[in-house]
Amino acid sequence: MTGGGLLVAGTTSDAGKSVVTAGICRWLARQGVKVAPFKAQNMSLNSFVTKEGAEIGRAQAMQAQACRIEPSALMNPVLLKPGGERSSQVVLLGKPVGEMSARGYHGGRQQRLLGTVVDCLAELRSTYDAVICEGAGSPAEINLRRTDIVNMGIARSARLPVLVVGDIDRGGVFASFFGTVALLSPEDQELVAGFLVNKFRGDVSLLEPGLDMLHGLTGRRTYGVLPFRHGLGIDEEDGLRVSLRGTVRESNVSPPVGEDVLRVAVCAIPLMSNFTDVDALAAEPGVVVRFVDRSEELADADLVVVPGTRGTVRALEWLRERGLAGALARRTAEGRPVLGICGGFQILGEHIEDDVESRRGRVDGLGLLPVRVRFAPEKTLTRPVGEALGERVEGYEIHHGVATVTGGEPFLDGCRAGSVWGTHWHGSLESDGFRRAFLREVAAAAGRRFVPAPDTSFGALREEQLDRLGDLIEQHADTDALWRLVESGAPPGLPFVPPGAPA
Repeated sequence: MTGGGLLVAGTTSDAGKSVVTAGICRWLARQGVKVAPFKAQNMSLNSFVTKEGAEIGRAQAMQAQACRIEPSALMNPVLLKPGGERSSQVVLLGKPVGEMSARGYHGGRQQRLLGTVVDCLAELRSTYDAVICEGAGSPAEINLRRTDIVNMGIARSARLPVLVVGDIDRGGVFASFFGTVALLSPEDQELVAGFLVNKFRGDVSLLEPGLDMLHGLTGRRTYGVLPFRHGLGIDEEDGLRVSLRGTVRESNVSPPVGEDVLRVAVCAIPLMSNFTDVDALAAEPGVVVRFVDRSEELADADLVVVPGTRGTVRALEWLRERGLAGALARRTAEGRPVLGICGGFQILGEHIEDDVESRRGRVDGLGLLPVRVRFAPEKTLTRPVGEALGERVEGYEIHHGVATVTGGEPFLDGCRAGSVWGTHWHGSLESDGFRRAFLREVAAAAGRRFVPAPDTSFGALREEQLDRLGDLIEQHADTDALWRLVESGAPPGLPFVPPGAPA
């Protein structure tokens, strides 16, 4: 028996598809429905490693957590990791299969992956009662429809009803809803069941006349109006702006436990990946996290984090061009704390031999850690568990660089030299005991009277966040009608809205 399904599309990128998908997943899981998330194709530098060693988008990993299940490669069969403006690494079923230009991908490779994508979705639907799928960008990208596998392409292939989400906070949501439907072919329009308004501020009764007119114009109803709420973002696809509005940064207003706050500056390097690593720091009362791109912004920081990146050599050059490399060297000489994670760890080393990512050969690093890095063709994808600072640590690794440590003190898979730490482990700061121990070390080195809160649980904060998303769907969407969509598909007889897709 095949389980039900639903595709959550959006009028634009960042309309709220990831959040709505996670909210529907958590609402269904709380009803006892066996549910799973799915995104056929994701373009993101924020990725995660499953227990079987597959790389998928972090948004799908968080949506799996909303479903209270383990993430798997089936949930995100195609992941594109940008390496620049014109090319991306293609990750298929959790493993990298090569680099490809956008023209090459959309020119034929994407369409050839449709069979794989459809098979993955079918396997999930054979295992779960419901699969909630997330689209990408807009389903009305008429220049890309022929090769689409993530929006109407997968909806048509799997006969999924489509719910279109619009961000009313941006303005123009009615035109966006109408235009999205009107630019689809008759066959695609048959599957577009209706709309969901996201991020509404004010009195819903003032919106209702517009919703009635939209229904009259399109023959499609609105399934809910979700109010604007701060701090409801999950680990979405990309962009510094998305990270800065992250839940822990917006919702944490607790004063410090000790006398001082702790200031953390994160270098906003190019092609920054897994910037979500610092969310766990920002979850701590009294820790202030900000992203910086100027050397003078490091002056008052108690800790500087050099995060992961998809372009290690490019990021290294950027740090030098902007004077941040010199500022990091001065910090090190003064014994002030620096933490490098993954690509940031590699940057802090003595040199990098890269014939894989940038193909630049040997490049001098910042020389702040006794580490030498060689890029291997094979990508390391693991979920390590270990110990540091007397505490148990869990993390995940996603990197081509192989580090040889020649000195310093052991620190996870990397090392520590004085006040500089480096590791390939993403997610290590989510281990509560380790994070507190690390912050105590940082505070001592920085001369701050900062005390980590004894009871901050990052895992509990994540669960609260997902429950808030579930609450949003349960309280502000027509859940009975949503379930009918999941179970039975789009209503029959939906009218065609001209002009339709161009020939």
